[in-house]
Amino acid sequence: MAHVRAAPLDALKKLGPRSSSMVTPPPAEPLEIPVPTTTDLGAEISTLDVIHGIDHSEGPGAALRTARLRAADFRHEFAQTGKPTAVSTHDLVTLPYPTKFGLWRAPASPTPFLFITNRLVIVRWTDSDGQQRILLWEPSDAELDANTPYFASISRGIPERVQNLAVKRYATVIERVREAGIDPADVDYLAFDHLHTQDVRRLIGTTRPQADISPDFPVEAAFPNARLVVQRHELVAMRDLHPIQRPWYQPETFVDINPDRLLVIDGDRLLGPGVAIVRTPGHATGNQTLVLNTDSGVWALSENVIATECLTPELSKIPGVSSWAKHWGQEIVLNANTIESTATQYNFCILEKTLVDRSATDERFLQFFPTSELTSSVLSPGTAPTFTHGSIRHGI
Repeated sequence: MAHVRAAPLDALKKLGPRSSSMVTPPPAEPLEIPVPTTTDLGAEISTLDVIHGIDHSEGPGAALRTARLRAADFRHEFAQTGKPTAVSTHDLVTLPYPTKFGLWRAPASPTPFLFITNRLVIVRWTDSDGQQRILLWEPSDAELDANTPYFASISRGIPERVQNLAVKRYATVIERVREAGIDPADVDYLAFDHLHTQDVRRLIGTTRPQADISPDFPVEAAFPNARLVVQRHELVAMRDLHPIQRPWYQPETFVDINPDRLLVIDGDRLLGPGVAIVRTPGHATGNQTLVLNTDSGVWALSENVIATECLTPELSKIPGVSSWAKHWGQEIVLNANTIESTATQYNFCILEKTLVDRSATDERFLQFFPTSELTSSVLSPGTAPTFTHGSIRHGI
């Protein structure tokens, strides 16, 4: 794809939702997506367990108070587990995303789309037994992910020339991994904060041919020894999606995934020194956050918000954000495309906000790294971020 270039704003506005149906009808029966037995990956983390039961028994306000307290406890415990060997981030694609989703109710800009940059995160560590491990966080297949019903609806009928104005592809996941000097066969784990838009068939392969990408043979895995780490709740939800979820998933692409390639967890896990995955439901049923302890302190990585300033909206210079947050008493600005469970998502954003350290670049902002981060574009005036991390580097 061509680089983003200056162009009339009406070219971007043409990317608005189409009048045709956005989503194919739901299947008559639940899909037979494999949900293997949960596994004891790494070590169990129980510090945050209590938060998940309070929301239903005592209400989201009580859960919010508990999230603050438990996040502080977890931060202290986690910092004692050590540090990974190396962390690096790698740009994959910059693309438009609806402003009303990314900045929810806060923005003043009338521009229908802002821009986000999706990044691959490579994490390496050494297990207690001396085994070297590699995790790829957010290894998105941008080409196949474009088939997600919502985005397919937006692009349907839009000339490729116009799409080229808005989308900038940098490299594929496999290219980035090789650039980092890693043999794809050495990758142990793949994981996403949630499976919105994701099609993982080319990453971990299939058991049967696929009509669209491999009609004669099963899809060969780009990462032959890697397993996809996923929360059990998300796989279960994908079997029988609710209408509010359906525009954002490609569940049919998971039907022929080999169950042995799925590493199902049900809770919070410490994968290695300074590397943890914790549940942060709300944005999606099985949402999870990667937590890292680096030389600059603790980071949290997810797509619960699209900019670190969305966790400190009082500091934002994006028109409308600070005033909206002050008027409504909101501590955060959600990434709210599905709004599956708004209060729950809010609470776990507070958890993320509480457990991270402050940026060494600008201590006003937090070390929350959106793996799809708000990015300035001439095509989207009034949505330029106040501060961006851009990358994480540790041990390199």
